[in-house]
Amino acid sequence: MKVTIYSTPTCPYCLQAKEFFKEKGVEYTEINVAEDQDKAKEMMDKSGQMGVPVIDIDGEIIVGFDKAKIETLLK
Repeated sequence: MKVTIYSTPTCPYCLQAKEFFKEKGVEYTEINVAEDQDKAKEMMDKSGQMGVPVIDIDGEIIVGFDKAKIETLLK
């Protein structure tokens, strides 16, 4: 399973999502879109959104910290 989170350092929902992944023992790749404009564009292309977090779980895109949807996709 490949999990990627597009985030910024100051986003509270990003921090909640990352903490959730840590609690569940889920390995993830974090991309700071505040520092990487190419990755920010990639995030927008995938999600159609400029807000963070955007979470990619095996190609399924979740905008925001939707805990229920994340748990469903992690099963």
